[in-house]
Amino acid sequence: MFVLDAHGQSLDPCHPARARRLLAAGRAVVARHTPFVIRLKDRTVADSAIQGVQVSIDPGSKHTGIAIFTEYGGSRTGVYSVQLDHRGAQIRDKLTSRAALRRGRRSRNLRYRAPRFNNRTRPKGWLAPSLRHRVDTTMSWVSRLTRWAPVTAIHVEKVAFDTHALSAGHPLEGSQYQQGTLAGYEVREYLLEKWGRTCAYCGAQNVPLNIDHLHPRSRGGSDRISNLVLACIPCNQAKNATPIEEFLKSRPALLAKIFKRAKASLRDAAAVNATRWALWRALDATGLSVTTASGGRTKWNRSRTGAPKSHTLDALHVGDLETVTAWPSMVLVVKATGRGTYCRTRTDAYGFPRLRLPRIKQVKGFTTGDLVRANVPNGKKAGVHTGRVAVRSTGRFNITTRHGTVQGIGHRHIRLLQRADGYGYTTQSDARTIPCFLPALKDRVSTLEVIDDTSGISP
Repeated sequence: MFVLDAHGQSLDPCHPARARRLLAAGRAVVARHTPFVIRLKDRTVADSAIQGVQVSIDPGSKHTGIAIFTEYGGSRTGVYSVQLDHRGAQIRDKLTSRAALRRGRRSRNLRYRAPRFNNRTRPKGWLAPSLRHRVDTTMSWVSRLTRWAPVTAIHVEKVAFDTHALSAGHPLEGSQYQQGTLAGYEVREYLLEKWGRTCAYCGAQNVPLNIDHLHPRSRGGSDRISNLVLACIPCNQAKNATPIEEFLKSRPALLAKIFKRAKASLRDAAAVNATRWALWRALDATGLSVTTASGGRTKWNRSRTGAPKSHTLDALHVGDLETVTAWPSMVLVVKATGRGTYCRTRTDAYGFPRLRLPRIKQVKGFTTGDLVRANVPNGKKAGVHTGRVAVRSTGRFNITTRHGTVQGIGHRHIRLLQRADGYGYTTQSDARTIPCFLPALKDRVSTLEVIDDTSGISP
């Protein structure tokens, strides 16, 4: 759990059991519900020996993994994990819809309005709103974590290939940049995600997979991503140097499916490449020590430690490390939901208003999106319900919990836990987050443990 001193300054995180003892003894109070933060009444930074933690970030187009860890002699211990879900795709779709509506109005027989896009200039380093959202939300959570924990350094993925690590004592040119310890990891990891870690031809899972060329290189095929698929060893050997049209001539449906999937857009990869420098500049402006690493290094680190694939574990393996001894089994999933809309009407299929929303968003002291707890003493809805509230002018609200939506709860039974901040919070427990013990680590680590909470380290 995150811990603050009596003046609101960050201290080292503590174990949830210790936080419960401090709260029960009256030595601490709850400062925030999610993520859970306590504030000590009888301790300050001057009275404490702070070791500090580090933050590592694995930026992504749809999801960004953030890990907080402690490090001793190259060995990392995960303390807290956050998976940040972006809404850049929603922003892009809404902007595209707005542009289409405006373009349609200009072409109709309406009052003429000259287009204004030709006389507008964009500042240097400008990013589209959907891309700027990814940078802003990541920086927002980095800022929050630095307020709740004594962060001393930040690690982030920035480049596709680490040329310093790949060089062999002499300058590299052309394709030589891809030859080294980490050569090919970016391509392999991308193909694993693109094809769902299954064979493109037979759908086999949990088997060794090879990289196969749709159009064989011996017949002029290239190494472009659109020409590469994953194939199990039997399928790869059966196809050999046969063109895919001949290999799958008896299965036209599968052939069309593979072609469609192979030519999928690289929009997500382009979004990450477009925002990586802006994110690095924003992190560097925090004044903390910022270390960059490549995606190939992250993949290589995970292959050495035997960690499964996830956004938060990728973040934990960013940069130079020797081993990873433990990581949290629970991940806090933070979804960017926004803070509502300025539009106070709902339209029908023809664009005419059919419903008008109230001008005031706060009802009985609550706002849609607030985290609340309702204690209903009797009736059909009797019980304790905790979740996000949707307010109504009648004073009877809906609460969305992890089990579903409970409707029509009176505001008198509801207590506010945390104001809406534009994010939705859930926890995720994945069996894949259980670390695997590898013989290669026996000479370094005697045991690998899983921390069964969402925060951290032993007191």
